[in-house]
Amino acid sequence: MAKPPNRLPGEFDLIARYFAPLAAGMPGALGLTDDACTLTPSPGQELVLTVDALVAGIHFLPDDPADLVARKMLRVNLSDLAAKGATPIGYLMVTAFSPDIDEAWVAAFTRGLAADQAEFGLGLMGGDTVATPGPLTLSLTAIGSVPTGRALRRNGAKPGDVVLVSGTIGDGALGLRVLRHEFLDLPADDRRYLSDRYHLPQPRVTLGQALLGTGHVHAMMDVSDGLVADLTHIAEASGVGAILRATDVPLSDPAAAILADQPDLLPLLLTGGDDYELLLTASPDAVADLLGLAAELDVPLTVIGDIVSGRGVDVIDRDGAAVEIGSSGFRHF
Repeated sequence: MAKPPNRLPGEFDLIARYFAPLAAGMPGALGLTDDACTLTPSPGQELVLTVDALVAGIHFLPDDPADLVARKMLRVNLSDLAAKGATPIGYLMVTAFSPDIDEAWVAAFTRGLAADQAEFGLGLMGGDTVATPGPLTLSLTAIGSVPTGRALRRNGAKPGDVVLVSGTIGDGALGLRVLRHEFLDLPADDRRYLSDRYHLPQPRVTLGQALLGTGHVHAMMDVSDGLVADLTHIAEASGVGAILRATDVPLSDPAAAILADQPDLLPLLLTGGDDYELLLTASPDAVADLLGLAAELDVPLTVIGDIVSGRGVDVIDRDGAAVEIGSSGFRHF
């Protein structure tokens, strides 16, 4: 009797066929033939570990292509490493496959991982593969390294610092709406750009490492929950307040066009999340050096606000009036 098309190979066949090749070149992974991996950091280095879980229907659309789901899962973790100034080493992964997942989906999923492993220079070190009645659930733990005691944190912002952000903000949130069939009047190229920004964030790994090397950055994290929410995280961890100038927040051309037509979407751009840009603070006299460094790496870096004494984040317009934004960003609970 032919195997039903929605069935997967046995667990160990699946690992050997699709996941073990992702571990090639990672000595501590032992070819995924053992229950654990081994890892020895280089002398003078300490490990940075970060984990994210993705659930179908919450963190990605159920019909998103498998290779893009895989690449986004890896990239959102690489973004966390970038925010520490870390160099990626490898990752552990848990896959809980729902009944609708077939072998073709797994093949595309692992092709996506292989593509990004090659781009960002890391490999699979181990994990677990299980079945679930649904929804499809994935978890990835990324491992990186930084010089001992040098990892950047979110708790170092100081009154008088300026706030900077890389890239552009709001594209991820708009891209999700594009994929949900909104903004149908937008040119096709703009719709494609925004959906790509949602599906394939650009972790600023090289920029993060370079920023760490300057010694100028006081606090840094990546923007995942929304610009306002994540600036609030920095402010709370540092025991300070912040002022965010909404008109200085960098936007892509498609986002700017949408905002010009629908100004009421400004809160969405500032709070929507899925940007995976670097948000940092530094003293004003370091700004010129930081902007020059970012320009050399061809990554925009923009001053968008200030760190002040007090508590909370105030969002203001060009005239200094308060901007009402409602919820500051994404929360799971």
